[in-house]
Amino acid sequence: MSPRSTGIAVAAAIIVVVVLIVLMVGFWSGLGDSGMDAAGWFALVFGVLATLALGIGLMALVFISNRRGYDDRSHH
Repeated sequence: MSPRSTGIAVAAAIIVVVVLIVLMVGFWSGLGDSGMDAAGWFALVFGVLATLALGIGLMALVFISNRRGYDDRSHH
């Protein structure tokens, strides 16, 4: 995969995430009595970002471990 293709894929993924966040905020705001104050929004955004960071970090470790052969050495 070329660097240009990777950049396009990352840009498309970011656009999709932003659109989904905008839609989620719009639908959530339209529910009526489910308003959140600034602390609630901060907690929601922080929780989502922390979960994404943890997932991305762990998957990166899995790929790095696989490419460097750490898993292969532990089975022998």
